[in-house]
Amino acid sequence: MFSKIVDDEITLALVQPSFAKEYWAVVEQQREYLSQWLAWPQLADGEAFFLKFIKNSLHDYADGKSLTCAILYLGQVVGNISFNSINHGLKKVEIGYWLHQGYQGKGIVSRAVAALIHMAFNDLAMQKVQISAAEQNQPSRAVCERLGFTLEGIISRAENISGRVVDHAVYGLSRDHWLERQA
Repeated sequence: MFSKIVDDEITLALVQPSFAKEYWAVVEQQREYLSQWLAWPQLADGEAFFLKFIKNSLHDYADGKSLTCAILYLGQVVGNISFNSINHGLKKVEIGYWLHQGYQGKGIVSRAVAALIHMAFNDLAMQKVQISAAEQNQPSRAVCERLGFTLEGIISRAENISGRVVDHAVYGLSRDHWLERQA
């Protein structure tokens, strides 16, 4: 199974059925918080929900369409990060993530996103990384800005989150801009 050690605290591990119980425990505890910005937590009703999610994610990974990983912090599942889509024709990936509220403020998401950016540009030869976040989701937007993404625009009425329609801030990072920042 794919696994990427980010640093001495964080590992990204390709989702596997054994994570279903841990995902369920996080979401059961964090449902209200996660539901502020994500549509699916209200639908999660047990380990079977996550087993289906993991099975579909592994199928899409095998087809080269996406890469979905658990974020492990000191060996414990605390969230998820993924290439929600891998578009080989456009040489573009879209990253999505969520994190247990109790683990925020430790740089976990920033370090995990930076690892996926590196993978996108170096291993997959992509030309663009994109992240969409609800316009009012300041913590997610701050991750994008901290890592050098450019706000490309606001998409109005982009997502229905439990009956609340939100706009999305769309951020992009080109390979050339990323290489300039690395120099």
